[in-house]
Amino acid sequence: MTSSVFTPLQLRGLTLPNRVVIAPMCQYSAEEGRATDWHLIHLGQLAQSGSGMLIIEATGVEPRGRITHGCTGLYDDETEAAMARVIQAAKKYGNTPIAIQLGHAGRKASAHAPQAGGKSLGPDEGAWETLAPSAIPFGNDWHRPREMDRALMDEVIAAFVQATERSERIGFDAIELHGAHGYLLSEFLSPIANRRDDEYGGSIENRMRFPLEVFDACRATWPDDKPAGIRFNGSDWDDAGLQLEDAITFAKALKARGCDFFDISGGGNSMMRPEVGPAYQAPFAAAIKKATGVPTMAVGMIRDPHLAEQLIDEGQCDMVALARGVLYEPRWTWRAAYELGGEAAYPEQYQRGNPLLWPQAFPENADKSNQDGWVVGSAPHILVPSKAG
Repeated sequence: MTSSVFTPLQLRGLTLPNRVVIAPMCQYSAEEGRATDWHLIHLGQLAQSGSGMLIIEATGVEPRGRITHGCTGLYDDETEAAMARVIQAAKKYGNTPIAIQLGHAGRKASAHAPQAGGKSLGPDEGAWETLAPSAIPFGNDWHRPREMDRALMDEVIAAFVQATERSERIGFDAIELHGAHGYLLSEFLSPIANRRDDEYGGSIENRMRFPLEVFDACRATWPDDKPAGIRFNGSDWDDAGLQLEDAITFAKALKARGCDFFDISGGGNSMMRPEVGPAYQAPFAAAIKKATGVPTMAVGMIRDPHLAEQLIDEGQCDMVALARGVLYEPRWTWRAAYELGGEAAYPEQYQRGNPLLWPQAFPENADKSNQDGWVVGSAPHILVPSKAG
């Protein structure tokens, strides 16, 4: 029986070779928004992992939309050229479709990186103006953001559009908008951060109005044959915040607008944190997938390949997204393919590392050697001597 994790998934004109997604992971290693050699090494090796899709870290659509000084941006020719250099190399030597997550940090911008404490930057630390649906700081000692009026909304939409245009020129296979974790689009969705009394606040229909305007503008700009998705919260993990019913309402509106996939996470609009465990956020993905039928990915401590298989087999999600698990084990997809009986692509230079081609180290493969002393690898055209060192 074919592994469900290792079956292809079609998203418009893009075919994902399997259901393993490498989630966006901020590296806090950019220089003035520009991707660096760190990104070349980091993303280059992840692009060789044989995964279904690699999504680049949250990338600010304007300078004030970055979380930290070290966050990547895509808002001028210099940031575009730096990102293009990395992606061209990753595509030349990689085997994985590459997407980018476009975002705006809103009231949680102008901060230190987590390893430096994660708090707001001070006036003498290069702080900048932050924006939000309402002039409510994220917490004590955080900046009081500027409440967005129509002109600022239009500025931010234009920034998302130009970043989408740059993403197409660079050659990304898909885009994902960041609508989760308490950043700008998530702030509009959440009654914790959004206390407006106009048509952009109050009911979920009003609170989702601006995020939908952003999505519409990006979808209209992005090529018809390329998928566009969005990450958003299934819950704020706070009784005062966004609830699952709100998330489902938002998802249905996105489906009607041509959204191709959902990436369901949670939290970030308050200091509330849930108890965590394997697949702890998968129930949100399952509920949203059931309500919409849109391809949906689950996130959150999905480290066991058999758990990933179970989630997809049971219809709780269509894709599994890994972040920290991939930092620990960049070739997780190869291990999952071996354990689940699936196939994942290897770079030609690494094919001898495939356990199916190395029976001496994996005794369970010994019976896969043929009479001529050759072993057939997961790629049908690959044959190597069974005694290869």
